[in-house]
Amino acid sequence: MSDLLETVRTLAKKTDSKILMVVLDGIGGLPLTLNGETELATAKTPNLDALARDSQLGLVELVGAGITPGSGPGHLSLFGYDPLKYVVGRGALSAVGIGVKLGAGDVAVRGNFATLGQGRVVDDRRAGRPSDEKNAEIVARLRAAIPEIDGTPVEIYTESEHRFVVVFRAGGGPALGANISDVDPQATGVQPLSAEPHDDASARTAGLVNAFVQRAEAALQGEEQVNGVLFRGYSDVPHFPSFDDAYGLRAACIASYPMYKGLASLVGMDVLPVEGHEDALEGKVAALREHWENYDFFYFHVKKTDSTGEDGDFAEKVHKIELFDELLPQLLALKPDVLAIVGDHSTPSKLLSHSWHPVPLLIRAEHGRKDMAARYTEEEAQKGSLGLRRGTDLMPLLMANALKLNKYGA
Repeated sequence: MSDLLETVRTLAKKTDSKILMVVLDGIGGLPLTLNGETELATAKTPNLDALARDSQLGLVELVGAGITPGSGPGHLSLFGYDPLKYVVGRGALSAVGIGVKLGAGDVAVRGNFATLGQGRVVDDRRAGRPSDEKNAEIVARLRAAIPEIDGTPVEIYTESEHRFVVVFRAGGGPALGANISDVDPQATGVQPLSAEPHDDASARTAGLVNAFVQRAEAALQGEEQVNGVLFRGYSDVPHFPSFDDAYGLRAACIASYPMYKGLASLVGMDVLPVEGHEDALEGKVAALREHWENYDFFYFHVKKTDSTGEDGDFAEKVHKIELFDELLPQLLALKPDVLAIVGDHSTPSKLLSHSWHPVPLLIRAEHGRKDMAARYTEEEAQKGSLGLRRGTDLMPLLMANALKLNKYGA
């Protein structure tokens, strides 16, 4: 446990106050032109604007200056776990999120279905975002084609859209290492990379990954869009201090995507069932309302503000922000003692990817101070009293505003 987590653990106290952390995935953005507005500033958000005028605002760097965070490190930072110390690959998060148990020596890998053009050049890293039904169809085909590689059992699972998970099982043999380079070049117009081991323990796993890629492409010949696989985020079984032990909170996760449920599960949150598709936020609000009396802390995840940024669709990201704004009064009606709205990273539509830019943070609490910020936007957040913070500062701030921390020292 880090020094800050340990300090907060010793100061934490039980109260009846409730904390709601809303994570608008990839919420930070950029203007399309030098003098333009970001997606947040462009969106019509009367409810967020009114809330901002009654709140404290600031900006958050999830890992450090200039470092672009993945979703896993970004969320760990928001939960108070130093992402430079507590490292977990996307594969384990996705696997745990869909209920797959990892054993000692196993390695889980997060995969993207992709579209490969002539010469194996990556045309689309997400294969046009296929339906979950198409995903399941392709996974079934790969399961039949690749049940094992050189005697190593291989398990393949649907996650959602273009995402899938592969688990290489040690099967009682030597442990598989997870220190391997990505197959996903995270760019189009180039060929997929070869997996390269970074230590001796990972050499066998790299060979399994490269063999899987070759056999998958052979099995998917004839498919126009879903005809390749890209891998990143290799991981074995991670071990974290529990959220309850660190903060003394009964914590619940409200999310739809497996990776985020997996991350919450790994830190010990209860993952609540959510009805409906990810894009339908009403199911999440219903879950929040149903379980409101049972927990002290709620993590409420909104995904599509990120997906639309990755797709480079500025207008649609604006639309998703406006949909959340329409939903906000239902969250406020529950009267959380402390409400935080933040992102796990920026995903500017202009860049079609995550970026290093700090994300805006809003905290509304009875015992907080109002400031000069008038809207929940990147520019207004720069005026806020919270200043520029590390992501790991957020949980102690929320605990303090909820009156859940004792005094430090005499």
